[in-house]
Amino acid sequence: MAKKNFETALRQLEEIVREMESGDLSLEQAVKKYETGIAHTKFCLDLLDKTEQKITQLTLDNDGKIEESAFEKDLG
Repeated sequence: MAKKNFETALRQLEEIVREMESGDLSLEQAVKKYETGIAHTKFCLDLLDKTEQKITQLTLDNDGKIEESAFEKDLG
Protein backbone atom coordinates (compact mmCIF):
# COMPACT_ATOMS: atom_id res chain seq x y z
CA MET A 1 0.00 0.00 0.00
CA ALA A 2 1.41 3.37 -1.02
CA LYS A 3 1.99 5.97 1.66
CA LYS A 4 -0.71 8.59 1.66
CA ASN A 5 0.52 12.00 0.67
CA PHE A 6 -1.03 15.05 -0.94
CA GLU A 7 -0.48 13.84 -4.50
CA THR A 8 -1.93 10.37 -3.94
CA ALA A 9 -4.92 11.76 -2.02
CA LEU A 10 -5.58 14.30 -4.78
CA ARG A 11 -5.25 11.63 -7.49
CA GLN A 12 -7.69 9.37 -5.61
CA LEU A 13 -10.08 12.29 -5.16
CA GLU A 14 -9.98 12.99 -8.91
CA GLU A 15 -10.72 9.30 -9.59
CA ILE A 16 -13.69 9.40 -7.21
CA VAL A 17 -15.06 12.48 -8.97
CA ARG A 18 -14.67 10.75 -12.36
CA GLU A 19 -16.47 7.64 -11.08
CA MET A 20 -19.30 9.66 -9.55
CA GLU A 21 -19.72 11.74 -12.70
CA SER A 22 -19.93 8.57 -14.81
CA GLY A 23 -23.33 7.77 -13.33
CA ASP A 24 -22.45 4.06 -13.18
CA LEU A 25 -22.46 3.79 -9.38
CA SER A 26 -25.34 2.60 -7.27
CA LEU A 27 -26.59 4.94 -4.59
CA GLU A 28 -24.77 2.94 -1.91
CA GLN A 29 -21.51 2.97 -3.89
CA ALA A 30 -21.88 6.70 -4.55
CA VAL A 31 -22.39 7.43 -0.85
CA LYS A 32 -19.28 5.40 0.06
CA LYS A 33 -17.28 7.18 -2.64
CA TYR A 34 -18.59 10.52 -1.37
CA GLU A 35 -17.50 9.68 2.20
CA THR A 36 -14.07 8.62 0.96
CA GLY A 37 -13.83 11.79 -1.10
CA ILE A 38 -14.64 13.92 1.92
CA ALA A 39 -11.87 12.17 3.89
CA HIS A 40 -9.36 12.82 1.07
CA THR A 41 -10.50 16.44 0.84
CA LYS A 42 -10.02 16.92 4.59
CA PHE A 43 -6.56 15.31 4.41
CA CYS A 44 -5.52 17.62 1.55
CA LEU A 45 -6.93 20.75 3.21
CA ASP A 46 -5.24 19.93 6.53
CA LEU A 47 -1.93 19.39 4.76
CA LEU A 48 -2.30 22.64 2.81
CA ASP A 49 -3.13 24.49 6.04
CA LYS A 50 -0.06 23.07 7.81
CA THR A 51 2.11 23.95 4.82
CA GLU A 52 0.74 27.49 4.75
CA GLN A 53 1.47 27.88 8.45
CA LYS A 54 5.02 26.62 7.95
CA ILE A 55 5.62 29.04 5.09
CA THR A 56 4.29 31.87 7.21
CA GLN A 57 6.93 31.05 9.80
CA LEU A 58 9.68 31.80 7.28
CA THR A 59 10.67 35.36 8.00
CA LEU A 60 13.55 37.66 7.23
CA ASP A 61 15.92 38.65 10.01
CA ASN A 62 17.52 42.11 10.37
CA ASP A 63 20.25 41.17 7.88
CA GLY A 64 17.70 40.13 5.27
CA LYS A 65 18.45 36.44 5.75
CA ILE A 66 15.64 33.95 5.86
CA GLU A 67 15.02 32.82 9.39
CA GLU A 68 12.85 29.88 10.24
CA SER A 69 11.16 29.50 13.59
CA ALA A 70 8.97 26.77 14.96
CA PHE A 71 5.31 27.23 14.24
CA GLU A 72 3.28 28.31 17.20
CA LYS A 73 -0.41 28.11 16.58
CA ASP A 74 -2.28 31.27 17.41
CA LEU A 75 -4.90 30.30 19.92
CA GLY A 76 -6.37 33.77 20.20
